[in-house]
Amino acid sequence: MTGPSRPFRYAVYFCPDPDSEWGKAGAQWLGRCAVTGKRSPQIQLSEIDPEILGSLTAEPKRYGWHATLKAPFQLAPGYEVGDLHLKLHQLARSLKPFDLPKLEVSTAGGFLSLRPCEKAEQLDAVAAACVKDLQGFALPLTLEELTRRRKANLTPDQDKLLVAWGYPWVLDQFRFHFSLTGSLHAVASNFQKILIGAAQQHFEKLGVCRFDRISLLAETQAGQDFEVVKWFELYP
Repeated sequence: MTGPSRPFRYAVYFCPDPDSEWGKAGAQWLGRCAVTGKRSPQIQLSEIDPEILGSLTAEPKRYGWHATLKAPFQLAPGYEVGDLHLKLHQLARSLKPFDLPKLEVSTAGGFLSLRPCEKAEQLDAVAAACVKDLQGFALPLTLEELTRRRKANLTPDQDKLLVAWGYPWVLDQFRFHFSLTGSLHAVASNFQKILIGAAQQHFEKLGVCRFDRISLLAETQAGQDFEVVKWFELYP
């Protein structure tokens, strides 16, 4: 069971150094940094009302500026956060830092995100390692949770991954991305174009993003913001 001293869920993300240009740019776009846990004034876009941008970014803001490696999970009985620390420290020691490939603004999946322009085998390998190495610490999904996730019209292969790993978009279904908005299904196409242009202008001038750490985050209580508990630097 969860309690006051046991967070509701944990997750493993890539969160860029908050002092780097990528960390700052992401926090400005969302109006929140998962590493510091602080909310800040959101970027002002001339063609987009601040309230509309705030509404569109409300979902990713709760998770902070990140890319998912191991999706949120509840810790199984018999384990403590220290066990996760040890496993992630060991994993980080086995990995070497690298530069992310060039990222582009995308609407794949029905939301705005930044995704690699080309296949990123190093990213796929890191995410697969996080999924496989940490699955033993995760509480299996309940039938209710499985039913809820199956409403996403999963393919048979994705359903098998959901049952095996607690999340359908892992391993060969994994697609590295930084989320920039929540769902765009109710957003008009002309407004989507404005959003895309604004995102491109905000992020395209940044230099290379360095993948040099993996971070453990916690959702203290259901529905609360995720915050970084600890990050683990990769060994050069």
